[in-house]
Amino acid sequence: MNRDFILAVEDLEKEKDISKDLLIEAIEIALISAYKKNYGTSQNVSVNIDRETGDIDVYMRKDVVETVEDDSAQVALDDVISLDPNYKVGDAIEYRVTPKDFGRIAAQTAKQVVLQRIREAEKGVIFDDYVSRQGEIITGTIQRISNETIFVSMGKTEGILAAMEQVKGERYHINSRMKFFIMDVRKNLKGPQIYLSRTHPGLVRRLFELEVPEIQDGVVEIDSLAREAGSRTKMAVFTNDEGVDPVGACVGSKGIRVQAVVDELSGEKIDIINWSDDTQQNISNALSPAKVERVVINEDGKSATAIVPDYQLSLAIGKEGQNVRLAAKLCGWKIDIKSHSQYFPDRTSYEDAEYADDAQNIDADAVYDDGESGVADESADTGDELIAASADEDNAEDELLRDTDESATPESIAGVMAVSET
Repeated sequence: MNRDFILAVEDLEKEKDISKDLLIEAIEIALISAYKKNYGTSQNVSVNIDRETGDIDVYMRKDVVETVEDDSAQVALDDVISLDPNYKVGDAIEYRVTPKDFGRIAAQTAKQVVLQRIREAEKGVIFDDYVSRQGEIITGTIQRISNETIFVSMGKTEGILAAMEQVKGERYHINSRMKFFIMDVRKNLKGPQIYLSRTHPGLVRRLFELEVPEIQDGVVEIDSLAREAGSRTKMAVFTNDEGVDPVGACVGSKGIRVQAVVDELSGEKIDIINWSDDTQQNISNALSPAKVERVVINEDGKSATAIVPDYQLSLAIGKEGQNVRLAAKLCGWKIDIKSHSQYFPDRTSYEDAEYADDAQNIDADAVYDDGESGVADESADTGDELIAASADEDNAEDELLRDTDESATPESIAGVMAVSET
């Protein structure tokens, strides 16, 4: 019978994932409670269960005294000297008092204590398991919806998806399986409470770690990520391996990797950019898909002004300011967007996209330095000077043609033009 008891404990250990020692300790405490129920005291009672054989022994501890005042806790010196003459007042003696029958009420008490201890142990195991997984993603099944709170079945326990952690416009149906971000794990009287999220930026990060082997291996790293759940995400990636394109690795062949993440996020748009050590370049990349002519840095206020062609202004700002807002979160800088004509009101403004590209080339390549400084190079020609110089060349060519004999042949005029061009 004792062997069957040990086998039952071992089966329980496997089923509940609770250690055998913890279960036996719970049973020992339960037997002490049962003894108290049957005999009215448990202060000086101990229980020992052999882990191998299953033998159970109950011992009562009594103090050796001259005069007994409490029979349940004291024993007279004269009574124990016959057992061992070395006993003296102040010593303690243990009697084996294993009861043959605890009775129905005592047995029921023991059962309740064991079940309670098992439940507490289960809660502790679940808490320890999920608190170590905080910040990871888990696949769960939507079990029920109460008001705006969604309860998600995760196997051994249930997770909570609060209304504020749900993506606006995303539909949640009973029995549908989804991936969730484990945001927080707390312990209370009802057991561990696991709070999930579908809006946390960490969900996007973890999804890319699942889809992109280069991120799992550490070849490609995600530097920063900014997200407005349900609408758009910007993610900056980099690598120290010159042979790897970090953006291409995240996008995948024909966009298969990024598309898998987009599908999990119900169609949320994702911009992946190259992270750069250079702040100006980083801000310029973050404002993608808009083209940036120039980034002027203000180190003191950690703010920057991005200058874009006139026709790119709305694209750089984005719908309701979303593009520049996400770029600012991604870089950690306050970004102000200015169009070319706003920043250079005295210079020629090109409304047509074709001419705007020309303006970008003039300003970025001719007017400014090599881009390492946020301040224009004072020794460089200004835009007005360049335009004036171009006009002077045209006038000189016209004067040269006017000085030519009116009777000159087309061939001679072509020769003059060739000399002029040279």
